[in-house]
Amino acid sequence: MSRPAPLLFLLGCLLFFFALGNHQLQGSTEARVAGIAMEMHLDDDWVTPRLFGEPFLEKPPLSLWLDAGAIRVFGGTPWAVRLASAFAGLFSVMVLYAMLRRFGRPKAIAWTAGILLATMASYWSNVRGVGEDALLALGVTMALLAFFQGQRHSTAGNALLFVAGIAIATLSKGVLGLAMPGVVIFAFLLAESLMDKRLKITDWLRPGLLTLVGLIPLMIWLAVLYQRGGAHALGEVLLTNSVGRFSGSFVEAGHYEPFYYYLTKLPEAFLPWNILVYLGLWHFRKSLMANRYLLFFTVWILAQFLMLTLASSKRTVYLMSMTPAAAVIAAEYARVLFDRLKAREGASTLLGRIARHRQALAAGLLTVVIASYLAAAQWAMPRADIELSFLPLTEQIQTLQANGQEVALFQANERVGGATVFYTQKVLKGLDTEAQLHEFLKASPTNVAVMSGESEPVAPLKVLKIMMVGRQPYYFVGE
Repeated sequence: MSRPAPLLFLLGCLLFFFALGNHQLQGSTEARVAGIAMEMHLDDDWVTPRLFGEPFLEKPPLSLWLDAGAIRVFGGTPWAVRLASAFAGLFSVMVLYAMLRRFGRPKAIAWTAGILLATMASYWSNVRGVGEDALLALGVTMALLAFFQGQRHSTAGNALLFVAGIAIATLSKGVLGLAMPGVVIFAFLLAESLMDKRLKITDWLRPGLLTLVGLIPLMIWLAVLYQRGGAHALGEVLLTNSVGRFSGSFVEAGHYEPFYYYLTKLPEAFLPWNILVYLGLWHFRKSLMANRYLLFFTVWILAQFLMLTLASSKRTVYLMSMTPAAAVIAAEYARVLFDRLKAREGASTLLGRIARHRQALAAGLLTVVIASYLAAAQWAMPRADIELSFLPLTEQIQTLQANGQEVALFQANERVGGATVFYTQKVLKGLDTEAQLHEFLKASPTNVAVMSGESEPVAPLKVLKIMMVGRQPYYFVGE
């Protein structure tokens, strides 16, 4: 630990990049995002994201730009499209360490917070997948840590970090990328104003003005998008897929859960360090009035949790932006436990023996956790390909095409549409109606359509082959 920053960096690289491309695309998010990035690369259209030839405007395109750029440089592999998330995770860990040191925290606590963040199961799995949530977490982390430091020492470097964080967060998730740091900043400034019984206008104005600067990249993209797609395209990004998801008016988005959904997810939210987080929040509750540092990270967790609970659309991955704050609370409470154990070093009891070997025990526990993740990356994830990979399905499509047969997708969902674009590196013909399906199959006896469904297609359709991806059957049909 004589050089904690390089050690943390090396462990972060090992956790996030080891066997990163060892398995194929799995799940709906990876298949969808990778397919959109591949289509962006193929079409060379960096303004309007498309899936299966149709505009896909759920989120701004920062992650897609990075994924498409990686495809262009490294080729269309799962490893390439996961690079952006892995780097975002690594940068978040190192930014957290660096800013805690600037806050005056000891190296041991800053390092512990960084490694606890890197080894939270939900965080580790998400930064090793294709998607925009790791970039959102990076942007939120940069903005909030820069904000807190700026409240203590306002410098050009803090301002630049804050602006960059807002830009990354909003270009990754749009309105949500603004709301996630915004709700924390508002709640913390309100708490300070109430405790100090005075309102500091400059404390409110500074983050507001810097936020406007950070929104410039998003505004530029929206302006160009407006030129291409008009007001409808802007409405899709800013209203339908942002306000609509929060309020529940955009019912097609799904992911709607009851208000207590995140409460049921708390036991697994910050595994394997949950107990440190929750005991830490309880332990520090009485010192928040006097300790603005602990208050800030507590507000970070509670304000974002409350906002996400109020939203209609709920997913556990949305909790990812809370994990840096949770890691800090866990690290601070771990220090409290270590100090308590140190006071019992002289005891002859079992607790005394534990106290004398506390550092070795902590190192051993951390080693087991890291080794478990590396084993999962090396063996468990590739084994999951047997059931979850779209590669066998797309290979079958490519085999048919190589034999001169035309293949089309009937009412393709986002996952199979994205996977086929990514692996075949072309957009297959899409069929939306029953009439189009029968017309396509009658056009040539060699034509094949791929469709999904809970029950097997009936005559006049003839099932040529059935393939499973997870629990979903896909039927190759002709007439």
